[in-house]
Amino acid sequence: MNNWLDEIKWDSDGLVPAIAQDHKTGRVLMMAWMNREALSLTAAENRAIYWSRSRGKLWRKGEESGHVQKLHEMRLDCDADVIILTVEQIGDIACHTGRQSCFYRVYENAGWKTVDPVLKDPHAIYHAGHSHD
Repeated sequence: MNNWLDEIKWDSDGLVPAIAQDHKTGRVLMMAWMNREALSLTAAENRAIYWSRSRGKLWRKGEESGHVQKLHEMRLDCDADVIILTVEQIGDIACHTGRQSCFYRVYENAGWKTVDPVLKDPHAIYHAGHSHD
């Protein structure tokens, strides 16, 4: 039944990188990791669920912030080692810094320049003691 999961080339830690992309604009919102359970649950629940390496547990995107990623489509690349999720990003904020995308810095003049505004103060998004979703 879960043979589609066997087609994925999991890394040595049993993970695969997953890129979340806005289904309307095509903008890359974030990149995170998935294990078999996270990918299986993402398909079952139609929402992005990742594996948090730092916390060693499943991370249902938006479980704390409310910024859920509703799944529109899931794609696997030609080498079967990267997943792309096209999602509807609830609240239009994917990043724990309160920005739309985690990719908000541009290389310019031999340095990284922040080019995207904070849409919502992270302290207003998260409860005390939690750094991100």
